Amino acid sequence: MATAKEIRDHIVSIKKTHKITKAMYLISSAKMSRAKADLDRTRPYFNALQAEIKRIFRTVEDADSPYIYPDVLPTHPNGVFACLVITADKGLAGSYNLNVIREAEALLAEHPATRLFVVGDYGRRYFMHRSIPIETDFRYSAKNPTMEKAREICNLLLSEFNAGAVSKIIVIYTDVKNGLEIETRNVRLIPFHKDYFRTHENEKTVTVPFEFMPSVSAVLESIMQSYISGYIYSALVDSFCSEQQARMTAMDGANRNAEKLLGELSAQYNRVRQSAITMSITEVSAGAKAQKQNSGGKREKQ
Repeated sequence: MATAKEIRDHIVSIKKTHKITKAMYLISSAKMSRAKADLDRTRPYFNALQAEIKRIFRTVEDADSPYIYPDVLPTHPNGVFACLVITADKGLAGSYNLNVIREAEALLAEHPATRLFVVGDYGRRYFMHRSIPIETDFRYSAKNPTMEKAREICNLLLSEFNAGAVSKIIVIYTDVKNGLEIETRNVRLIPFHKDYFRTHENEKTVTVPFEFMPSVSAVLESIMQSYISGYIYSALVDSFCSEQQARMTAMDGANRNAEKLLGELSAQYNRVRQSAITMSITEVSAGAKAQKQNSGGKREKQ
């Protein structure tokens, strides 16, 4: 059975850990709120880009782009795929990183020639430890997602696509579903299908014609590149928010466990301490009784 000192030391240690987990919970909450606010500020711009792409397809029936699939999709697309895998730089986020890794491994099992472009130090270390080739790893992009980093990633991926080195670009990231639940997503970034930009009946449309300078293809390609950068930025921010949400969940569980354990240890400490006090009182009482008996025996002899 543990001594009172050992239990007290254990309580002190758990209290220190509890302070750390509470701080990590609050930090993750603040980071997630700030990232969501940044994404909300940029969202109208990319919604406008999507609206302009839809307008181009409404205005010019034969508008085409290298980033758009043909009308008939191939059943089994051939070629090498590029996969952008977005993980975190750190752990302590539950199963957040492992879910993304499993999705990437499933893709590699189905398409072994897939080339990996990894965001986050966790993913980089995981693949390197298992000798899985990585084309490029984008360090320090997971913990501070910005449009500049998204454009850097976009330019590299599009250069590979435009050169014909890859036929498809896939993004594996994590999104916050319903504000609480996190969901790992495997999304084909490009080529898009025209249906993705099809105008729905309930959408307001602008029918005023406009001219394209220098050409429809040039305008569409420029807008597409900006839109793809925005999608990557959104995926980076969504992943960052999911990481913070997962870490908050993990730290909340750790906080509850710490509080439960502290309650159990405090009760155990009180029992051990009470037992020690009772034993001390018993020993003192027994000593006093023995001393009294010895004193009485001496008087009788006298």
